[in-house]
Amino acid sequence: MKLKALVTLLSDGKVHSGESLARQLGVSRTAIWKQVRRVMDEGFEVATIRGRGYQLISRVDFLDPVLITSQLKTDLLTQIDLRVLEGVDSTNAEVFRQIAEGCDSKIPITIADSQTAGRGRRGRIWRSPRGENLYLSMGLIFHGGFSVLDGLSLVLGVAVAEALEALGAPDVGLKWPNDIFLPSGKLGGILVELQGELQEGVVQVIAGIGINVHMSKADDVDQPWSSLAGACPDTEWSRNQIAAAIIGAVSDAAELFSREGFSGFRNSWQKRDIYHDRLVQARGGELKGVGCGIDGNGNYLLRTPEGDVVPIRAGEISLRVVS
Repeated sequence: MKLKALVTLLSDGKVHSGESLARQLGVSRTAIWKQVRRVMDEGFEVATIRGRGYQLISRVDFLDPVLITSQLKTDLLTQIDLRVLEGVDSTNAEVFRQIAEGCDSKIPITIADSQTAGRGRRGRIWRSPRGENLYLSMGLIFHGGFSVLDGLSLVLGVAVAEALEALGAPDVGLKWPNDIFLPSGKLGGILVELQGELQEGVVQVIAGIGINVHMSKADDVDQPWSSLAGACPDTEWSRNQIAAAIIGAVSDAAELFSREGFSGFRNSWQKRDIYHDRLVQARGGELKGVGCGIDGNGNYLLRTPEGDVVPIRAGEISLRVVS
């Protein structure tokens, strides 16, 4: 018996007797008792009501490929190869495996309920608890060589921000080069990995996107963070709906970026810049300046105390607000 089957029966929030659960799942009441304990070990809150049965207290938001694809445009459905997994080392790594296996020229997409080796920028660990957040990766192809990719992570940030805003998230900000913020803290991030040239001038990219959806605690995170459910508790957040919105937005943005480059996204990024007019530092504190937005290639601009405007490249450093 899979835990998901038991949780699905309990997901209506009503009290279910052990006898009725056992009958529906074709197992003994003892097996139900053991599985309830396993469900609780997975982080779900289940109330045991003496003489009546079990009641699931936690909100359930299972990933469902049917629900995701039902919200995508028909023409996009024919272009994607979607995998929805219960667990994986990392969604970026799984997309790489999809590519290696052959995707029939379709866009490989992996979404997972949890990751055991989720990664952020510069190899940092990306916390990936089961059932709480969205972990999504897409394989994208661009023509024109590596030089055309300048600003890509910023373009994806704009696409994700616009998708979340359309679903009801307010004041979505962007932190150069690849983080997504709400006023209360970091909401998510984007990891772009280059897979090399498939042939001359044709570049394969894997874009990993992580969004905090239902996460309510993270004792091991060393910076202010937020989640959609925490920031907007009156909104019914669905990971399937968020996934579909992001897939659609990223696909559209990648197509526009391929045709027109970064210039069409620059203003949209600028208005969400959380560093604008703030004193920030780079290169381990060696360079400080006031944030002035980005140039036409996606480099971040700092105005130093001497009045010089210095461009910062994403591959070199990261920025921090001066405390």
